[in-house]
Amino acid sequence: MVRRPVAWIVALVLFAEGLGVAALNWLLGVVVDRQDMSPAGLDPHLTSVSSKAAGVVFGLCFALCGLVALLVALRDRAPSGAGRVLLIGAAVVHALLGAFAWGLVGVSAFLSMVVVLALIVLLLMTYDPESRPGAPADAAGPAGPTESAAPARGSGGDGADGSPVTSPAAPTAP
Repeated sequence: MVRRPVAWIVALVLFAEGLGVAALNWLLGVVVDRQDMSPAGLDPHLTSVSSKAAGVVFGLCFALCGLVALLVALRDRAPSGAGRVLLIGAAVVHALLGAFAWGLVGVSAFLSMVVVLALIVLLLMTYDPESRPGAPADAAGPAGPTESAAPARGSGGDGADGSPVTSPAAPTAP
């Protein structure tokens, strides 16, 4: 299937993106620090430190999302709980960045954001509950139902034999 390769690719892309975001913000912080300019009266050192801190935080966030995708690839199980929330958050961030990139940077940046978004969504959607190992099988199964769908006479349709609970027959007038 495509589940594990997609998870590996998402992990690699998110690790690379985390490193790239951290490096870009760090570079911007160094540039602001060396220019020693004061945009709108702000302290240049504070702006530089803020840019570097944001780069570290966002880089670690993308690296954590990459770790979740790596665990999905290694275990071949769907992400759950906080990992799923992190991946959904990364997908939302890529959707927003793609929308901004279209207008500010160009079509190529937009397409790269959409590709990463599509990979994350594919990772989240390919692990559906029915395909998880140990998930209960459907009563009908692939070969059809094994027993009659109607309850046996005298069982009362209480559901004890695996049949659905049915209401008693309605009385008819003579």
